[in-house]
Amino acid sequence: MAKLKLADLRKLRAACAAGGASAGQVRITVGLGTCGIAAGAADLLALFEKELAKVGLGAVQIRRTGCMGLCHSEPTVEVAVPGMPTVVYGRVDAETARKIVNQHLGRKLLVNDHIFDKPVADLPGRKA
Repeated sequence: MAKLKLADLRKLRAACAAGGASAGQVRITVGLGTCGIAAGAADLLALFEKELAKVGLGAVQIRRTGCMGLCHSEPTVEVAVPGMPTVVYGRVDAETARKIVNQHLGRKLLVNDHIFDKPVADLPGRKA
């Protein structure tokens, strides 16, 4: 396989990003690895569905994934909203899940006290 040039990698990154939230889809991904399940992540799935229905945000895709590599901060939830940086929230309990729905999804404001990972390239004003 030939080596990729930096420009090729940037095109590939843009194409991958276009297939997710930037295409208009709001997405919540709950980490359901062994450590996530032990920390209560399975209960978060039902809670997110309930809270989304309560506030009328039914067009949100809820996904499951394995370990996100942040075992120390389980349960973890990745949230992708068009026009916002994709973030991973850690130590998500019922109260934090409600904040994510009402604040992040509803009002487009990050829940800063629970962010455990935020890609630097996605920060507003920062060039990749």
